[in-house]
Amino acid sequence: MADMGLFRNAVADWAAGGADGPAGERAGELAAERGVASVVLVEGPSDLAAVETLAARLDRDLSAEGVCVVSMGGAMNVGRYARLLGPPGLGLRLAGLCDVREQPYFDRGFQRAGAPRHEVFVCVEDLEEELIRALGVPRVEGVIEAEGDLAPWQTFVRQPAQRGRDPHHRMRRFLGTKKGRKIRYGHLLAQALDLALLPAPLDALLTALDPARAGR
Repeated sequence: MADMGLFRNAVADWAAGGADGPAGERAGELAAERGVASVVLVEGPSDLAAVETLAARLDRDLSAEGVCVVSMGGAMNVGRYARLLGPPGLGLRLAGLCDVREQPYFDRGFQRAGAPRHEVFVCVEDLEEELIRALGVPRVEGVIEAEGDLAPWQTFVRQPAQRGRDPHHRMRRFLGTKKGRKIRYGHLLAQALDLALLPAPLDALLTALDPARAGR
């Protein structure tokens, strides 16, 4: 399995430093060395963790398929990443996974880069909400308990601001209350999910990337 870490790091350096220079050359070299053909642009590392976990559970080796999931550090960076990695830059196939509120950034970024906007897959609220809804509140509470976070969760739901709120909303808020928690639970919730109940945006994304569908 090809290690995509170096390629991701080179892309991040390239995006931070501008279109010209050695970082871009390095990213191109690594893409060729590792056989990168497609890039999935996601907002942050929790999305990356969930996508890669679900792919592995479906016996998909994304790296071997030439697919690299790239965390951009925010949806507003999509235009820059699409320009560097898509048709104007390395010429890689682009796909995206985003929250509904981020869709305009992705649509605009893909359009300007000459990449098809139908390759952007949109979550109803965000990826965490999709996973929580697919799992159900009791199952997510079981994951929280197994991770030793039950006491913080119970304290959180007793806060006056959380009373009367939809349980899915409270869980989404809880996952974002501590640094690193969203990343950890991106993996954990994807690991706990019944594969027959994949959220539609994730199912559509992974199906679109399936090499068995090439040429259909």
